[in-house]
Amino acid sequence: MPLISSFYGVLIYMYFMDTRQHNTPHIHAMYQGHEAVFAIDTADLMDGKFPPKQTRLVQAWIELRREELIADWSLAVNGQPVERVEPLR
Repeated sequence: MPLISSFYGVLIYMYFMDTRQHNTPHIHAMYQGHEAVFAIDTADLMDGKFPPKQTRLVQAWIELRREELIADWSLAVNGQPVERVEPLR
């Protein structure tokens, strides 16, 4: 499970070959014991619970980095190494 970005205490991961549970391209976010899954195409919270402020930060980051995330998703579902994605600043 590669860490692809981190910002303001939020850690963003993308799993390799992760299409069984969620077929939609997505990322996994972790923050102080909270875990959530966010869709890349819509930035919607798909699964889990996340604090509202951090949810908005992750959603804003997805909006800004969508193209890079889609490229990483294509690599990850084929079992290839993913690239780091610029954090939210």
